[in-house]
Amino acid sequence: MPFVVIKGTFHVEGYSPDGDSVRFMAENREHWAKLSGRTAELNARGHAQLRFEAIDTLETHYLNMHQPLALATGALERLLEGLNITDVEWNEARTTVTAANDGTQGYILSREVEENGRPVAFVYAGTPPEEDGSEIFLNANRMSESLNQRALEEGFAYPTYYKGLFHDLREALTETVDGARQALLGVWAEDRTNAGFEVEGLNSITDEHVILPKLFRRLAEYLQAGGSVAGFKEFLEAKEEEIIVISTVHPTHFDTVVEVEGNTVRLSEPPENLIFEG
Repeated sequence: MPFVVIKGTFHVEGYSPDGDSVRFMAENREHWAKLSGRTAELNARGHAQLRFEAIDTLETHYLNMHQPLALATGALERLLEGLNITDVEWNEARTTVTAANDGTQGYILSREVEENGRPVAFVYAGTPPEEDGSEIFLNANRMSESLNQRALEEGFAYPTYYKGLFHDLREALTETVDGARQALLGVWAEDRTNAGFEVEGLNSITDEHVILPKLFRRLAEYLQAGGSVAGFKEFLEAKEEEIIVISTVHPTHFDTVVEVEGNTVRLSEPPENLIFEG
């Protein structure tokens, strides 16, 4: 299935954006119907919450928690810059944008809407060369112009692949990740996802250790409920979160690639070797 070109504007005022999350208003709402999956969820302002394809940046406000803020806010600021959104003002808690020069022009390339009503998109600033609503086949060169790939290139995001991303695009993104990791850019200068990290409490993952956001979210949910690290694997097993290990084409569950030894937690596979089902 080809990607649909949807022109529109990006918006942050009144919202809580982060490095891979922003609101988008289509110039022509009828184009949302061209995407597969459920209907795109629009608010009263006609804005859709996007899910950026293939990337995950450090959390700034998940369950009222965050990951190390220098990198988390750095990813957000780089995204705003890429979208040409300026003069951003926040509330005192820095959770909601109270004013901004937003409504900037751009477009997305999308094929589907995920289960929560968010269009899954490659995101671009500026004007597309194609007509609004047209269908295109996305190649690696065009993808390299997206803000998604730029975030990986500069080390502001982890690769997080979901079922449905074409293998040639995934391989190009993984090559980008390899370059950022080797250069120790952004998150890769501090990443502990595969090396392992000690969990002595919530502050271990909110303020100290830089880890894959997917793993952070599962740990944050578990620890906030009062669980001890010893029971984290059992918690994951109960979720039965389906994944595929790319190198072995092996379908399994997320808990099988998470190791817990004492207070140390680690992911046994690099993030780019996993495909999540949803």
